[in-house]
Amino acid sequence: MLNVFDESNPLSRRKLLGIGSLGLGGLSLASLLGAKLGAVGSAGKRNPLTGKSVIFLFQQGGPSQFETFDPKPDAPEGIRTVTDVIPTSIPGIHFGSAMEQLSKLAHKLVTVRSFRTNNSGHNIRPIVGPESLGANIGVHFARVAGTTRPGTGIPTNAILYPTSVTPGVPGPSARGNPAATGPHPPSFAPFVPGGKGNLQEDMKLSLPRERFLNGRKSLLVKLDQLKRRADEEADFKVIDDLHTQAYEVLLGGGVSKALDLSQEDSRVVAAYDTSHFHGGKRWNKVSRGRSGYYNAQAGSIGKLLLMARRLCEAGCGFVTIHAGYAGVWDMHADGNNLNIRDGMQAVGRSFDHAVAAFVRDLEARGMQDEIMLVCCGEMGRTPRLNKNGGRDHWSRLSPLLLYGGGNCGGKTIRGSGKQGGGHGRPPL
Repeated sequence: MLNVFDESNPLSRRKLLGIGSLGLGGLSLASLLGAKLGAVGSAGKRNPLTGKSVIFLFQQGGPSQFETFDPKPDAPEGIRTVTDVIPTSIPGIHFGSAMEQLSKLAHKLVTVRSFRTNNSGHNIRPIVGPESLGANIGVHFARVAGTTRPGTGIPTNAILYPTSVTPGVPGPSARGNPAATGPHPPSFAPFVPGGKGNLQEDMKLSLPRERFLNGRKSLLVKLDQLKRRADEEADFKVIDDLHTQAYEVLLGGGVSKALDLSQEDSRVVAAYDTSHFHGGKRWNKVSRGRSGYYNAQAGSIGKLLLMARRLCEAGCGFVTIHAGYAGVWDMHADGNNLNIRDGMQAVGRSFDHAVAAFVRDLEARGMQDEIMLVCCGEMGRTPRLNKNGGRDHWSRLSPLLLYGGGNCGGKTIRGSGKQGGGHGRPPL
């Protein structure tokens, strides 16, 4: 808890540094207080912002196009889709059987069957890569929008890991740094709740009301004194509305409320819940004890999408969800990774449930034009099964699913060829 008004515990420079970090990943105090720090959309220029948001659900490990949105049941043996295939709400279009709920919502979705990342290694492209100048895509958004929303202090760019919603799961294990800022200042780094410390608790003020009201002036005086002492320090570059932003972020509680799922309708939380896909130690038999990673995905992905929606409602413009610990979509069937059938049960079904819940939720709220969901990984899977019956890395095709943001649903964009390897070169 923050005892910032307790006169027996004065607000020192070290204390304010602690408040400034709050487990927010790369956010410094300056960015937390809304400093523009060179944001492109400066005063006097036409505001390029639309008010819409993007949620980028990154599927670490590389999901298979064959068992998700581009099945090939009629391809030759050794290539054809391993799981069953089911019809969708679009005549003539089929999905893999693990996408049972999304198949009924296909008329709301855009699936791209010709998307490629030109990447066959485990990393975090396309959210961070050469095309994004080595920065999280949301960093570029924050440079235009500013690091926080004026009036609320809500960060404009955030990253959510399973630890953001589910205590006790394995820590972030991305193949790279999803919070990278590339050539831009660290102040533009994404907001990372749950990464270090108890963010929601830290942002609550457990003080009597009378002390809270009487202490605000004292806090501002101390902030002003700190500003004068630290004008030359890079981490304490502040702007003219320091006082206003200090009120909004430290006292407003907007971020804490957005992250507090207990304030959501319990029926909505239940609709998003994916904990029933938790497999216990069942996956240990075929993945060398890595069940914790699969269970982290299964138990958290629904709540991550719900938290992302709440952040977007509060004003966050770009949210990255990294739900695929250590490559859970990596289905080589090699003893270290699950085979295709078990993998789609462990990962695919929880993904299907969570994304379907998100689509239904936004449709019910009339928010389908306000938020765009992007789902893809760093690569796809080989057309030809390997000797163990798994699929290996494939750079020339990767499943891509889009929903919302004003896009017309029910579209299947281009094709991947009869054998699902993409056009231009034959499958391996």
